[in-house]
Amino acid sequence: MSETKKTEKTRMGNGAVVAMCCSFVIGMGAMAYAAVPLYEMFCKVTGYGGTTQRVEQASDVILDKKIKVRFDANVGPGLAWTFEPVQREVEMKIGETVQIMYKARNMASTATTGQATFNVTPQAAGAYFNKVQCFCFTETTLKPGEELIMPVVFFVDPEIVKPVETKGIHTITLSYTFYPHEASKPVVSAVDVKTDNANKL
Repeated sequence: MSETKKTEKTRMGNGAVVAMCCSFVIGMGAMAYAAVPLYEMFCKVTGYGGTTQRVEQASDVILDKKIKVRFDANVGPGLAWTFEPVQREVEMKIGETVQIMYKARNMASTATTGQATFNVTPQAAGAYFNKVQCFCFTETTLKPGEELIMPVVFFVDPEIVKPVETKGIHTITLSYTFYPHEASKPVVSAVDVKTDNANKL
């Protein structure tokens, strides 16, 4: 085999390796991107990983047994906000519906948008921590210096006292983390398009 053919074959082999590596990197990136919303959806449904349940109505059963709920707040890198619970903890009856508040303030000189994720510890309690109202996974935009008070309405399912792995839980921690989020662009309506076209004529 001539040196020219060997060189061409080597180049083709190297090109194939590079193409395979690029495809692998792109594929992994796509899987990672898709994994976030899929994992979020899975956790919402199952309570896996300490993710709380979302319900439409409060509990109609209240036990004569109390549990303490603590509140934690964090801000991810790249978001110039302060974020904290108005009260650090509450002691409540299991099944009782309670409302607490978190507050956030934009410390940046421009309007910024954030979105909060949450989890519950211990993880086994996640399936029994039911939120009636919350700000999680909601796109939140604050103007420079603007402060926002955000309510969370929740109750602890009385069923928590039945399973062996949860009946001994006396304290639950609800933790939120706000991350920077790109604000959604407003949808242009048909009326706006017609008006714009009329102005051009």
